[in-house]
Amino acid sequence: MRTRSLTALSATAALTLFITAACSDDEPAADSGTEPAGTAEPSDEGGAPSGDPIVVGSTLSLTGAFGPTGIIHQIAGEQFVEQLNENGGLLGRPVEWMVLDDESDQAQVTALYERLIGQEGVDLIIGPYATPNIISAMAVAERHGFTMPQHTAVLAPLMTYECQFPAWSIGPEPNAYVPEQVFDALESLPTPPERVAFVINQGGSTDFIAQGSPDDDADPGAVPIAEERGYEVVAEIRYPPDTTDWAPIAAQIRDADPDFVFNSGLAVDPVNLLQAMEQLNYRPPLMFSLFPAPGPLLGLGDVADGLLSVSIFEPNDALIQEAGPEAQAIVDEFESRAAAEGLPYTAFETQATASWNAWEILVAAVEGAGDTDQQAMCDYLHENGADTTFSGHLEFNPDDNNFWPSTQGLKQIQDGDWVMVWPADRAAAQLQPPVG
Repeated sequence: MRTRSLTALSATAALTLFITAACSDDEPAADSGTEPAGTAEPSDEGGAPSGDPIVVGSTLSLTGAFGPTGIIHQIAGEQFVEQLNENGGLLGRPVEWMVLDDESDQAQVTALYERLIGQEGVDLIIGPYATPNIISAMAVAERHGFTMPQHTAVLAPLMTYECQFPAWSIGPEPNAYVPEQVFDALESLPTPPERVAFVINQGGSTDFIAQGSPDDDADPGAVPIAEERGYEVVAEIRYPPDTTDWAPIAAQIRDADPDFVFNSGLAVDPVNLLQAMEQLNYRPPLMFSLFPAPGPLLGLGDVADGLLSVSIFEPNDALIQEAGPEAQAIVDEFESRAAAEGLPYTAFETQATASWNAWEILVAAVEGAGDTDQQAMCDYLHENGADTTFSGHLEFNPDDNNFWPSTQGLKQIQDGDWVMVWPADRAAAQLQPPVG
C-alpha cells in the first residue's frame, strides 16, 4: 500500500493516510511492498475505473488506546478499497479513502469530520471506530445530510440519525440482548456460575449494556438482569476509560470471590485486568469481556484461556462455508495483510467483519442510488437494504434506528484461538466450563 501525507489541520491530527487508486507521477510515495489500490489488473467483472475519483473520508483510531482495534479496520478498509478498484471501482470511477487519525480521542472527531466534509470535500463518509467517536461523527453527518455507514456503534437508542447505518447489530435493545445471551450460554453448562462480579468501563456503550437506562427501570442492563435471573452480584466495580492502575480493581475482584466475571469493557481492558489479577496469583473461574481487541488477549497465553466475548463472525470452517465462495479469499487475504503489519492476531473476526459490512453497505447505497446523492443513498438503503458477504441481507428500519435483527453469538478462547461456541447452531466447538 502506498500512502502520502496530507498537511494536518492541527498537530492533533497527526497521521493521515490517503489510500488511492494511483499515485501521481510528480508526487511519488514511499512503497511499503504492496501495490496501490487500483493498480492490479481488473477482473472480468468490470473494466478499469476511470475519471475523477470518488473520495471516501473517515477517521480511525490509529494511535492511542483504541489503536490495537483501529488497525484492524484500517487493514480491512484498505483491502476492500483495493478489491473494489480491481473490479471496476464505484460507478466506473476509482475510489480513494482519506483517513485521519483521531488518536482515540472523541474530542477530535467532530473537527476532523467537519474538515473532511467542509474542507477536503469528500464525496462519501464512513464512520470511525468506537461508539463515542461514532456518535460525534454521526452528529456531523446529520448536520451536513450525509449518509454514514458505521462499523461498531451498537448503542441503538442513541443512534437516532435516520441516515446512519450499522454494520454490526445487537438489535434495538443491546443492553438486554447481550446479558440474556451470555446467561443463556452459562446456564447450558452442567454447573452454571452463581456469583457474578461486574467490572464496568464507564464509557458509552459498555456502561449502557451493563446498567441499562438509568431513568427507566423497564430498560435494564446486565446487572439488574443478572439479579432477576437469580445470580448473586458480589461486586459492581466501575472504572473510567483512561484507567491505568488496575491493581486495586483486581484486588476487589479477588476479594469478592466470584465464579464469573462480567467485564463490560473494550480494547485492552481485559488484558490489563487479567495481568493485574495474575500478579495477585488469582484467576477467576470464568470471565467475559464485551468488546476486546482480539489479538492482545491471545498474547497472554493460558492466562486468557476460557475467556468469552461477543462475535458476529469467526473464521471457523463452518462459518466460512456458510458465508459463501468469496469468503475464504477475503479471509486469507486479510490474514496475509495482518501478518505483514505484525498484528498479534491475524484472523478475520468480528471487527474486520463489521468493517467489511460497513463498506458493503456504502457500496450498495451508491450503486443503488446510481449517484453519490446523500438522500438518494439513504432512501435506497431504507427501501432495499444491503447484501453483505458475512452477515447476509440486512434490512434497515428507521423505527429501530436501522438496527437489524442480530446475528451475534459468543466466542471463547480455546487452546490459544478464538472459536464460536454459542448459539449451538453456529458453534464450532462446545462451550468450555469454568476452570477448576
